[in-house]
Amino acid sequence: MRLTIVLMLLASCCYAQNKKSWNGKQCAVVLTYDDALNVHLDNAIPLLDSLNFDATFYLSGYFPGSRNRLKDWTTAARNGHELANHTLFHPCAGNMPGRSWVKPDYDLSTYTMQRLLDEVRMTNTFLESLDGKKKRTFAYPCGDTKVGDESYIDQIKNDFVSARGVKSEMVQLNNVDLYNVPSYGINGETGEQLIALVKKAMSENALLVFLFHGVGGEHNLNVSLQAHRELLVYLKQHEKEIWVTPFKEATEYIRKNSHSK
Repeated sequence: MRLTIVLMLLASCCYAQNKKSWNGKQCAVVLTYDDALNVHLDNAIPLLDSLNFDATFYLSGYFPGSRNRLKDWTTAARNGHELANHTLFHPCAGNMPGRSWVKPDYDLSTYTMQRLLDEVRMTNTFLESLDGKKKRTFAYPCGDTKVGDESYIDQIKNDFVSARGVKSEMVQLNNVDLYNVPSYGINGETGEQLIALVKKAMSENALLVFLFHGVGGEHNLNVSLQAHRELLVYLKQHEKEIWVTPFKEATEYIRKNSHSK
């Protein structure tokens, strides 16, 4: 009888621990923003700062929002936001359906592996000039992971802590591919729909990565200012249950506290 009680107590303890597996909280939420848009600096960051949240911004070095606002990005990094690598020219495979917008000069399907790696590593140097940091994370432009027919995932593993993909799913602490972490691309969802994703992550003790482009405009993939605000306010109201952290911190935590690689 005593042994049964002890086993029940141990099981209860382990269950409670699992429910708090994300840095002592029920789930982890990572807010990522792609393409170095002006609205990230003008709309997203002021709200994030007001709520004391740090987010991850994936910059393509050649984009106007990177080149024209270097001081603003340096300030963002100084205030705790992660500046992350989204390549120099944002090359995507132009030989896929719906990719007629891809410029021939930046068509990943015609790149050489060396060209891509050179541009990726040059972007790391560019970002280091802004924030002085060596450790970096990566996001695959358009979610494409191949140069022609060859995957470049293994080629960049020594350059990055982790990398973000675009598959819309949540993952558990011990079941994460750190070099293709899923994320939910957001385009037109309401605040209620975004919050529903967070509630699902909480119930499943999962990692949830949001992928934003436009925030109140500037991109055809867009979230409204109202929906974005509603999400962030909800996260703030539930800080005791939700760990909101940049992508690098989340994936470093996974590496230290799970079997994921």
